[in-house]
Amino acid sequence: MYCLHVVGARPNFMKAAPLIRALAPRPSIRQKVLHTGQHYDRPMSDVFFQELGIPQPDFNLAVGSGTHAQQTSCIMLRFEQIVVDETPDLIIVYGDVNSTLAAALVCSKLHLPVAHVEAGLRSFDRTMPEEINRLLTDQMADLLFTPSEDADQNLLREGIPRERIHFVGNVMIDCLINLRPRIVEADSGVIPLKYALVTLHRPSNVDDSEMLRKILNALGEISCDLPVVFPCHPRTRHKISEIAFEPPEALRICEPQVTFNFYVYKNAPH
Repeated sequence: MYCLHVVGARPNFMKAAPLIRALAPRPSIRQKVLHTGQHYDRPMSDVFFQELGIPQPDFNLAVGSGTHAQQTSCIMLRFEQIVVDETPDLIIVYGDVNSTLAAALVCSKLHLPVAHVEAGLRSFDRTMPEEINRLLTDQMADLLFTPSEDADQNLLREGIPRERIHFVGNVMIDCLINLRPRIVEADSGVIPLKYALVTLHRPSNVDDSEMLRKILNALGEISCDLPVVFPCHPRTRHKISEIAFEPPEALRICEPQVTFNFYVYKNAPH
């Protein structure tokens, strides 16, 4: 059986790694990895393949950035020829990014079977591009692997036949368990024992200058009681510089330990 894994962005890499690892010992399964290039620079892409132990991609579409329509259509155009040439038995897509939807659309038109890992999750907010990607991908996928029982219920309400739904649990936990020894080994004491971890990059939070400023001020207030560790996404870092945000005195910028720079709001002692 020939399985083609389609990944394009950080969340995909972390979901694909455990599955690729689990399938590797099975002689009856041949695997290849296709990277759409949705996240394309080294801190956002290559380093994840190295640290997660994912084989280097067999194909890279190198689509880069663009609007949702530009990115999705570019992936579809480049992906179609590869699957026509390769004729995989199963295409595996992950999560809810544009790469996920683009690959599912192409395979649906070509009548190629698709498996969706992390199916059925819903925010019920259709202003989010990710929500549209989830809804459409789940309608087209032949196998829907869900991380939680509420995801099963969401799919059933949307008319997905039960036989296509498979509750398998959250593969991100498998990824965490596999990396835990390296995380412990890499701890240099820079990060305190108790802290809040923040990610911030969704357009609705970052593109609105007033909203971004409110969030950053709130993080500064929270840091009075609990250190806040903020691995700052390049997109967010750029937006912070645009609004000329004046950080609180507690703001400290640490050099990267492995991959990311950290904004650390730290009033509380380590």
